[in-house]
Amino acid sequence: MRIRGLLVAAVVGASGLVVPAGPASPAAAQVTARGCDPVDPADCLMPFPNDWFTVADRSTATGRRVAFRAAAMPRNRLGKAIDPAEWNRSDGFSPGSPVLTRVPGVDLARSGAAPITDIGRSLAADSPIVIIDTTTGRRWPHWAELDAQATRPDRQALIIRPARNFLEGHRYVVALRRLKDGRGATIPAGRAFARIKGRTLPKGDPLHARQRHARRALADLARHGIGTGDLYLAWDFTVASRRSLSERMLRIRDDSFAGLGDRAPRFVVTEVTDNPPEDRTARTVKGRILVPSYLNLPGGPPGSGFHYGRDGLPARLPGNTQAPTFQCTIPRAAFTRPARPALYGHGLLGAESEVGAGNVRDMADEHGFLFCATKWAGMSRDDVPNVVTVLADLSRFSTVADRLQQGMLNMLWLGRAMIHDRGLAAHRAFRTPDGRPLIDTGAGLVFDGNSQGGIMGGALTAVSTDVRRAVLGVPAMNYSTLLNRSVDFDQYSVVLNAAYPDKLDQQLCFALIQMLWDRGEANGYAQHMTDRPLPGTPSHRVLMHVAFGDHQVSPTAAEVEARTIGARLHTPAVAPGRNPDRVPYWGIPAIGGYPYRGSALVIWDSGTPYQPLTNTPPSGPQYGRDPHADPRNSADARRQKAIFLETGEVVDVCAGAPCTAPARE
Repeated sequence: MRIRGLLVAAVVGASGLVVPAGPASPAAAQVTARGCDPVDPADCLMPFPNDWFTVADRSTATGRRVAFRAAAMPRNRLGKAIDPAEWNRSDGFSPGSPVLTRVPGVDLARSGAAPITDIGRSLAADSPIVIIDTTTGRRWPHWAELDAQATRPDRQALIIRPARNFLEGHRYVVALRRLKDGRGATIPAGRAFARIKGRTLPKGDPLHARQRHARRALADLARHGIGTGDLYLAWDFTVASRRSLSERMLRIRDDSFAGLGDRAPRFVVTEVTDNPPEDRTARTVKGRILVPSYLNLPGGPPGSGFHYGRDGLPARLPGNTQAPTFQCTIPRAAFTRPARPALYGHGLLGAESEVGAGNVRDMADEHGFLFCATKWAGMSRDDVPNVVTVLADLSRFSTVADRLQQGMLNMLWLGRAMIHDRGLAAHRAFRTPDGRPLIDTGAGLVFDGNSQGGIMGGALTAVSTDVRRAVLGVPAMNYSTLLNRSVDFDQYSVVLNAAYPDKLDQQLCFALIQMLWDRGEANGYAQHMTDRPLPGTPSHRVLMHVAFGDHQVSPTAAEVEARTIGARLHTPAVAPGRNPDRVPYWGIPAIGGYPYRGSALVIWDSGTPYQPLTNTPPSGPQYGRDPHADPRNSADARRQKAIFLETGEVVDVCAGAPCTAPARE
């Protein structure tokens, strides 16, 4: 396979070099000079995220700006540090960032930390891990886990994951206290933090500046009854603002559509296939749509990034245009009655041809939808070579994030062409032999996507002015949570392991790239996906269909998304005993009655065991078959989707019982 060959080449190119040992613990003055935080000797940028790595900046919405130094950034196996330039455009950290540090010898169970199966424990008064939103004064729900991917105990990260995304622009304080080792003994604070939380240090002390910075966090904790005596470690961080997360995407959306005005996007039809009468798809149409490109190379190929104007936002090079391919599935029913236009989002590193898959054709034929799709530029089949090389040098990760935003723009323009009277509907390929339109341009545009399409579809929904309702099939958000938990990442992790072999560094790398990924995936837009819409954008409703025990997209991350967007849960969600959580689906309120006019989460169970409780993929026979494709292949699930997309109502298609989907062979 082409992908496998690229992976092998990347590994061979990185082989033969000595893997550096974990970082040593130099004197505090040397550590600080590099731009490190001296309180955590495990890694230069730990603990993370961390306001120690920001500076005051009155021009930003948060009043802070990320200021990583190159000397502090992780290095690949060739010794190249990640270039922090793109990160330093941010005014804070990811709203879904994992909170990272290392606590030698910690036993989370003996410590009483909240596990993934008991998120509510994180809000207990005696919780050993506390996260406080300093704006609201409330504790933040989370779970804690040790990196199960680690190969060395001395390089194993403590990962604290928010159970609901942190709020944009808010500042948080993290406190670790009374942590226990395997024998039940309390682990003392490290040497640097013990001095920082102690008596005032003189100005000449290498830790003086760090102590001054820590005073604010320690004062916040004191106001909440948490003194320094029991503290193992404490620090603060600021979450990026709405403006910082979305301003690039909103700029290219608003600028491009202002230039379009009330005209239809230009397109060309390149192929029309009329199928035999027995085929449920009457016609397949392929073509190209012309979209303004805001990338820095002509046509915006893989590997290109944004071209920035003087105001620091994406700007279009004169005449730069993309011509992404599209494909549409026209059901036979459309020849009797015009079909509702629907955008379709394809799966991981796929292509628009997925719109011709059997489940999409079934949905179109059974319920009268005309689906069109284009590639998710940035994470499509065309982008595979660039993605592979990016994993070997994460300095280039912005090329993925920037093209993902251009890819969303391409989808928005295709959607506009679908609902414009002078768009696709005006072309003979989208008309009956006697000239009647096959698209109901007045019905309103909707979205339906699966897997990566469900992940990216959340971001697309949040920024769309045409789509008001969306179905996110087997979705989630936050790749920093998803990658380790997906069987799909196994082949790509070969490259990452060769380039960044240290597992503690890898967790830090996941957190870093999430800061850029937020600009082009649902994690950065979730707080505006339904209510609280982005500027110039309507509110939306979303229906999430999750496959219980999914091997490719972790249901755990889908639950975080549901909490963040305010979705309600179909109950009973699963049969008794199927979910091992102390309180299954903690923090997601139940739907009170049907029909329900709001955003919803429905779990579809086809008998697969529950996913691992660690940050590992469900690999091996104990996890059964992969149910990833089961919901979309269920006639009941498709009926629920269709009613929601047509009316905005979620109906119970499971007769008051847990929803089950036949296991797809």
